[in-house]
Amino acid sequence: MPERKRVAVLADSDTRWKWGVTTARRLVPDHRLTGYLLRGRATPTARQLGEVGVETDRPTEVTCAGFLAEIAREHYDVVVLALVGGAVQAVLHGARALWPAPATRPVLVTGYVGVVYEKLADGLLLRHGADLVLANSRHDAERFRAVYEGVGADAGAVTETALPFLGGAPYQPAGSRPHTVVFAVQPSVPDSRADRAYLLERAAGHARKHPDREVLIKLRSKPGEHTTHLEEQPYQRLAEKIPGGLPANCRLVYGNMGEVLDGTDLLVTVSSTAALEALHRSIPTAVLTDLGVREALGNHHFLGSGCLASWDQLDSGLLPEGDPVWLAAQGVRPTAAPGPAAAGAAGPAAAGAGASGDAYALARAKAAGLLAATRLPPPTPYYTLTTAPGYLPGILARHRLAPDGTPLPGTARQEEDGSRLRRRLRAHLREAARGAYRHGVQRVAPVIRRLGEL
Repeated sequence: MPERKRVAVLADSDTRWKWGVTTARRLVPDHRLTGYLLRGRATPTARQLGEVGVETDRPTEVTCAGFLAEIAREHYDVVVLALVGGAVQAVLHGARALWPAPATRPVLVTGYVGVVYEKLADGLLLRHGADLVLANSRHDAERFRAVYEGVGADAGAVTETALPFLGGAPYQPAGSRPHTVVFAVQPSVPDSRADRAYLLERAAGHARKHPDREVLIKLRSKPGEHTTHLEEQPYQRLAEKIPGGLPANCRLVYGNMGEVLDGTDLLVTVSSTAALEALHRSIPTAVLTDLGVREALGNHHFLGSGCLASWDQLDSGLLPEGDPVWLAAQGVRPTAAPGPAAAGAAGPAAAGAGASGDAYALARAKAAGLLAATRLPPPTPYYTLTTAPGYLPGILARHRLAPDGTPLPGTARQEEDGSRLRRRLRAHLREAARGAYRHGVQRVAPVIRRLGEL
């Protein structure tokens, strides 16, 4: 019996942890997974990790240098980098320093957690050098290759897949339960207090206009927690300021998005990846136009989807349907409700395997080919001291790496020094610092901005 492959996932937020683990499962179905969280301001709490819906052991918190030391010491077959672009670039240069010549090394995999609607060139070029750069759709794969080829870089690593967490049971109409509308909020879109208060009031207004419906405000985090982006204007605090409060049939909810979608009859969002999850399950989905269709909001990504709509239209009873051609280009394959014969086989596993399983066939084949190789060449990022001498050193320095990808002097010693008690104290100090940073962003910064407008 072949030995199970060892896979390491390094993530820097709750959503990227979800992407990294589910990607590992799609890419290497039979594996032993070890999880790591990159230490930083977005490091998720235990509650956030539990909410994303992936069952694993608690990941270990590490620095970039610490992770590089770990993969040099331990034999991993595959390393999934579920990180922002700059952190991916740092690990790639660190890996190149570890294996400067063809060697037995892990297959390096990276990609995006959802819709790519901003910083396309910057983010992609920072990910160049990985063995596999996963694209969530045909549309993305074409754009990714165009960016790499446009700068004369090898585009062979770009591999079309699909969002790894697409799945869940096909949509079933409400029946005897209340018609449920879910507004999936985002931590940074829109960003202004007025716009966020407007959207919250419109959701509450929808509940007032339809007392027979349940309207759920699906939140990403609790105040003080950090997601991929820090939420400066939490909806929880905005809800406290609504005159008379939220109506009885409108409430704030947390939880795993997949479980929330199980009882959803209409998903409403500005531009969240949750829209793609809902469309995959054939749930009516609305991408809001109330604040315009703008690149800054990300809802321009849904042009041609058939899902663009306003709260006024939703109040009047509109249930948008996704355009099949657009959905196919985005790697979304809607599932139909099962008939009587298939009802027993339907469910999250069955639905997910039908879509994302097939979409990962090419990626699995490429990974298998790389794993079969005796030696792999060193990673070759596009950014080097020749192509980006004014950009690359700063990126690496933020992760305590020298321009050649090796740890800066003293970095390794700082990681190892101290007793267990001292290391625990440092961990508490880091968490306190994170809390102070979040408080500053969510409480102090908005006040300073308001004062500046006086």
